[in-house]
Amino acid sequence: MQKVQGSPDRRVSSWIMLLLSAACGLIVANLYYAQTLVGPIHDAIGLSSAAAGFIVTVTQIGYVIGLLFIVPLSDVIENRRLTVIMLMVAVAALLTAGFAQTAPWFLSASLFIGIGSAVAQILVPLAAFLASEEERGRVVGSVMSGLLLGIMFARPLASFIAGIWDWRAIFVISAAVTFLLAAVLGYALPYRKPSPAVRYGQLILSLGAILHRTPALRRRALYQAFLFGAFSLFWTVVPLHLADTFGMSQSGIAWFALVGVAGAIAAPMAGRLADRGWSRRLTGLAMVTAFMSFLLIHLFASHSVLALILLFISAITLDMSVSGNLVISQRAIYSLGSEARGRLNGLFMSIFFIGGAIGSSVGSWSYAQGGWKLTSLIGTLLPVLALIYFLTESRTTGAKNITVTKNQM
Repeated sequence: MQKVQGSPDRRVSSWIMLLLSAACGLIVANLYYAQTLVGPIHDAIGLSSAAAGFIVTVTQIGYVIGLLFIVPLSDVIENRRLTVIMLMVAVAALLTAGFAQTAPWFLSASLFIGIGSAVAQILVPLAAFLASEEERGRVVGSVMSGLLLGIMFARPLASFIAGIWDWRAIFVISAAVTFLLAAVLGYALPYRKPSPAVRYGQLILSLGAILHRTPALRRRALYQAFLFGAFSLFWTVVPLHLADTFGMSQSGIAWFALVGVAGAIAAPMAGRLADRGWSRRLTGLAMVTAFMSFLLIHLFASHSVLALILLFISAITLDMSVSGNLVISQRAIYSLGSEARGRLNGLFMSIFFIGGAIGSSVGSWSYAQGGWKLTSLIGTLLPVLALIYFLTESRTTGAKNITVTKNQM
């Protein structure tokens, strides 16, 4: 538990990287357990079908709140202590969700699950802080692989457990796991107390200045917001589509969700290729891949076996595009300046999670209004908007490394 200072010569130990990867995966999974359980949850707590999308959206809103108002504290407060406190908030919220009998209680708990789970975005910048410049892409890619595996395993795991016991069980089990994780991280994490002494009000006000003066951050956040909006739209609606169109049970939906885990392989690959200077090409490829993923399932929407196979393929390729672009974007953002890394990451994640919350809400609305055809059409348009914006980026702008200095704090 000694103090650790970032250094160009320092290398991250394998066990710390493994711990951070596992922790990020377990923490961020809390945001996604409800995604494939929307049906049984809204029946149990008395929400209408039209309002069922709020089950996912409220959690994402909580995550954005945590990113904007809690994660920036990692630039001024000792990171290990802040991590443990936020994890205990998540534990209390998970237990509340697991025993909630009414919609207000469940939705309130979901909000705080999101707030507490934002701690994952304290751990990712911590990994970047511990890494040298030469290995930063690899380290961030490896830690993000754990985070993305948590996202992707959360959906099938929740469905499997709901099939064995009840939907409430996953929240109670996750509360116990998160409590144990808080104890391990409280013991094992290195001590990191950032040097700048900034008041909380100044810290929050500095977010606007950082966003205004960092065009690379704005671009990367909006690229990912469009892609994550498409991702959230897909995973919010596809369980309903599989049940309605193909008659899948909860366990069948779980097996489908498990396929998406294969998309996590893109994260470490993207990190390594970004270290070699391929960031721009990979960003464009991610957008085209997301577009093609939705275009195929929009054009071949039917009750056929071919349509189901294309859904499986699109689940993998869509997840690959989103996870790959996420690692590339975070690597670029962590290169902008170490003095405000927590705030840079908080701004980036909050902007693209707003995109995800919008995607979830629009997905529920579009499926209720126009079924899968309308939903998949909207999903096709989102990466197109990202690609159009990407094409306005000049090579010099994309390559320009704008450092966030102490004057911007």
